[in-house]
Amino acid sequence: MNSFSLRDPDVIGTLTVAALCLGGAAAWFILRKRPDPDDLERDRREYLVSNGRIIDGTLLDISDLSPEESGRPTGMQLILYKYEIGGVIYECSQDVTSLRDMVNIYECRLGFPCSVRYDTHKPENSIIVAENWSGLRDTASSVPVRRSMPKPVRSWRPTR
Repeated sequence: MNSFSLRDPDVIGTLTVAALCLGGAAAWFILRKRPDPDDLERDRREYLVSNGRIIDGTLLDISDLSPEESGRPTGMQLILYKYEIGGVIYECSQDVTSLRDMVNIYECRLGFPCSVRYDTHKPENSIIVAENWSGLRDTASSVPVRRSMPKPVRSWRPTR
C-alpha cells in the first residue's frame, strides 16, 4: 500500500520543483515590463494602417485642452470626426498630441470630408492620422478638378 509521507525524498523533490516554478512565475509577473500606453496606441495605429478599411468621414471639431483640463503635463489635442457604416453613424475623437509634428489641428478644415481607417471587426476602432498615413484633406473634393477655359459660344441665328 502506498502511503503519502512528507519525509519521502520524491515528495520533497516534487514540492520543491513546484514551489520554484510558482516563485519564478510570480517574479516574472511582478518584474516584467508593462507596455506603455503610448506604445499601445502606436501599435493600434500601425494595425489600422496595415489592416484597416478606408471610408469617407467628416471633420466635426478640434479641441485643444490645457494641462489643467486634461490632467496631462503637456495638455491634449483632439480631432473629432464622424463616419457612417451600415446605417450606423459613429462620432469619434482621436488624440493627436503625440503626432503634433505631423498635424497642426488649427489648419484642419472643419466640415470638410476626410478619410477614416477603421477595423472591420470593431468599426468603432478608427483613426484619421497616423505616423505614415493621413486621412486629412486640403480641399473639399478628394479628386482635383481640372479647370479649363470656356470655349466661345457662337450664337445661332436662323437664316432667312
